[in-house]
Amino acid sequence: MKRLSMLAMTAQLALLGAAGAAMAQDAVDVRILAINDFHGNLLPAGGIKIRDPKDASKQITVPAGGSEAMATLVKQLKSANKNSIFVAAGDLIGASPLLSALFHDEPTVESLSLMGLEASAVGNHEFDEGKVELLRIQNGGCHQQDGCAGPRPFTGAKYKYLAASTIDTATNKPLLSPYYVKEFEGVPVAFIGLTLKDTPGIVMPSGVAGLKFEDEAATVNALVPEIRAKGIETIAVLIHEGGFPTGDYNECPGISGPIVDIVKKLDKAVDLVISGHTHKAYNCQIDGRLVTSGDKFGSVVTNIDIKIDRKTRDLIQAKADNVIVDTAVYAKDAEQTKLIEEYQKVAAPLANRIVGRLSAALTKDESPAGETTLGSIIADSQLAATATERDGRAVVAFMNPGGVRTDLPLKDEGKVTYAGLFAVQPFANSLVTIDLTGAQIKTMLEQQWINQPKPRILHVSKGFAYSWDNARPVGDRILPESIKLNGKTLAMEESYRVTINNFLSDGGDGFSVLKQGKNPLYGPFDIDAFAAYFAGNSPIEPVKLDRITRLN
Repeated sequence: MKRLSMLAMTAQLALLGAAGAAMAQDAVDVRILAINDFHGNLLPAGGIKIRDPKDASKQITVPAGGSEAMATLVKQLKSANKNSIFVAAGDLIGASPLLSALFHDEPTVESLSLMGLEASAVGNHEFDEGKVELLRIQNGGCHQQDGCAGPRPFTGAKYKYLAASTIDTATNKPLLSPYYVKEFEGVPVAFIGLTLKDTPGIVMPSGVAGLKFEDEAATVNALVPEIRAKGIETIAVLIHEGGFPTGDYNECPGISGPIVDIVKKLDKAVDLVISGHTHKAYNCQIDGRLVTSGDKFGSVVTNIDIKIDRKTRDLIQAKADNVIVDTAVYAKDAEQTKLIEEYQKVAAPLANRIVGRLSAALTKDESPAGETTLGSIIADSQLAATATERDGRAVVAFMNPGGVRTDLPLKDEGKVTYAGLFAVQPFANSLVTIDLTGAQIKTMLEQQWINQPKPRILHVSKGFAYSWDNARPVGDRILPESIKLNGKTLAMEESYRVTINNFLSDGGDGFSVLKQGKNPLYGPFDIDAFAAYFAGNSPIEPVKLDRITRLN
């Protein structure tokens, strides 16, 4: 009996092996390469923090990113599979370093087109300059205000921007194509692209004028029947929304955030999801589907290998690997180097101008209360630019933390260039000084927690102080008696001149009370106020982080 059982088992294994071989023979192997949140970082922007391979209790920073190394990696990964496609999950442009921003991100679009990018979701930052500018980015032509400033005519993106959930209210149709289809050995794969439905709350209203943003999952699910009617069974989603994992860059323990609920609501016909927005790297299985994200600034390329049944066209296997764009490993791509040098030559006179000096680094590292040395100096610069009778009579300034993009390190004997400051504040927002009552200021401070994915603690200028209690409920965390201006408790009924940027004045980041401000006076761009502060106060020293106090 035992011998018969062994023979039967051997025969069964042989059959399984034959079935597996047949399945492999009938499968099409496809490689999907993906990035997200590049933000115009043609040059490396500091790298990625990962778990130390030698000590799991510590982290190390791997120098990574930039278009030169990324292009080399993309070419290498593509060369291993003829059935390859390079896609993205949005925010390729916007909030960019000076080299790209000076030319309205034309260098970045050229760079990614040169790399062979084929399709990308639109991110919220693709709307920073409005829908007309986004259409120019797609189709080419000179900038409406600044004309043609680059070394050659701008012909537009060679890749397709996808905007399934972004509806032009004039036509009631998607602003751009909702999905992109590519065939691999006769087997089609669809890529649906969309941005987060909350885009209007994090972009200046002028940037989304004439547009509406529909629910992410509902949009995808409505497209599935149309896509399947075309004989397409493998469907990927490129979405500019994401999550917050707790593990290392190629893991997914304890992921939370909007992407989890979105994926769970997606039609089962959707096979995999490539996400972004949160600037995190993860490699997940959510609701039985592969969900990935590739950090930010070109530090990671996500390599996704899938198998598709040639007959049924269904996805039968998917696995991913977040590959670090290690600048010590991957050589500089010559075409990318040439492109960067061309734009650097045009940008150099402004970018390399010395505007001031530092005595120590200014960072985004938060105190327990939410203050940072860099944010405090930015708020001080904005108050200084708007405090005179002529400039607005401001008595306090507030700066949104999302507008502070990177640290200001101490290097070159403390010298600070305009490009360095621009990397910190790349949005070119105008300063606006408005009247707010003490009660409205308190409401604004409470809104740091209300309807926020995580607390957005505003940076405050010198002379302003308050305390918040973490044990109190959201909406009632600020101690009214602790809100003080130059040592005097704020009067709830009294009016104060307050400086913010035009993103905040339009209610950006959920600070809706700021739209109630009266008697607005528009001032300089935030970057110009920042540069002027350095010019007049160098060397700049980090301030003591004692303006905001946290209880509990």
